[in-house]
Amino acid sequence: MASLNVGNLGEYLREQRNAAQLSLRQLADAAGVSNPYLSQIERGLRKPSAEVLQQVAKALRISAETLYVRAGILDEREREELETRAVILADPSINERQKNVLLQIYDSFRRENGFVPETGGTDKADETPGADATPGADATPGADDALKADAAKDDNPHS
Repeated sequence: MASLNVGNLGEYLREQRNAAQLSLRQLADAAGVSNPYLSQIERGLRKPSAEVLQQVAKALRISAETLYVRAGILDEREREELETRAVILADPSINERQKNVLLQIYDSFRRENGFVPETGGTDKADETPGADATPGADATPGADDALKADAAKDDNPHS
């Protein structure tokens, strides 16, 4: 069987598995995939689905996005954007409204710097649950004013 140009992914998986001190069988069991299938992925003979990559990443305790980039599912820029969004959304020190405003500002800066969403329709901030819950905090100039107002409100315990 010819290689599907996923050798880089397979080599990386093998390195990560060895670093985690897992046998091929142990990783296959932890990821819920067959031992022969995982072996074929490591040897570059099979291109796994995003779902399989997610299961393997979880078993290895590494970023699924990193595996998606290695497999050619995501490009590096998309991975970085997703990781940035994930960190913001996972931060327990800010509330949901603040997370949404921060993501909208992030999108505004990305658009300003020429990283326009390729879909041409709604951008990812529109897909964030509750993104429209902050009145006046759109991704246009003035979103930073909403953030400043939020910060001032949070700093003043009497409001």
